[in-house]
Amino acid sequence: MTWLINPYEWWISPLADHAFMRDAVLAASLVVICSATVGTWVVLRGLSFLGDALAHGVLPGIAIAWIIGANTSLGALIAALAMVGGVNLVKSSSPLPDDASIGILFVGFLSLAVVIMSASGGSGDLNRFLFGSITSVNQSDIVSLSIVAAVTVLTIGALHRALLVGTFDVDQATLAGFRPRLVHLALLTLIAVVVVASFETVGSLLVFAFLIAPPATASLFSRRVSSIMIFAIVIGVASSYIGLVMSYHHRSAASATMALVNIIMFFTGLVIRSAITKQRTRAALH
Repeated sequence: MTWLINPYEWWISPLADHAFMRDAVLAASLVVICSATVGTWVVLRGLSFLGDALAHGVLPGIAIAWIIGANTSLGALIAALAMVGGVNLVKSSSPLPDDASIGILFVGFLSLAVVIMSASGGSGDLNRFLFGSITSVNQSDIVSLSIVAAVTVLTIGALHRALLVGTFDVDQATLAGFRPRLVHLALLTLIAVVVVASFETVGSLLVFAFLIAPPATASLFSRRVSSIMIFAIVIGVASSYIGLVMSYHHRSAASATMALVNIIMFFTGLVIRSAITKQRTRAALH
């Protein structure tokens, strides 16, 4: 019960005493800004499975780049773009539903990564790419994440109206000249960029958690897109902070702990929303 009896020692001291904790919180917050902003549209458009596929689709590129000694971020970007291109190719040239085509590529890319890394004896590094190393970020990582966060926010802002109309009425978006297919491709590319920029610090597991959980939680309490984005960022940052502090005190895996807190936040929100709905129903009956 130290977190309640002595809140300073539990919640503040880890950041006040350790620079790596402050850097970890800052890096996680930047990742949240990127992923929650893009993730709002992932949730609203029902692209969660695709987000998962992209989060893991970078792994073959990372594995190949790691083996040949090339830049892993470049390998990840190439793999992510290949995944985006593959999804669009299968979608346009086969009668398969979207989830089937995404599932085929998802399994294929992930299996290829495992085969490459296990054959080269680098399975431990595959775990690092999956779960990241948030407590080992440096100033270069923070600068890179800051740039990606700024680009993401500006791009989403520029595409906001086209995304909004295209999400709820594709025909209307076409008539308005928004070119929904191109906008959709731009969104997928932006998701890929966010995943690539974040995987080395937080891992692909937490990137996917941030893409889905905070926007999903925020959407329980708001219908306005701008409000969902803002609430998602607040929820994501709070979850990151809580998860990092918990992992510090209990010596658990930082990224996995943050991801778990995000999921707990969602179910907590679900319970609160259910209670509010029941209360309103009872009030209406009386």
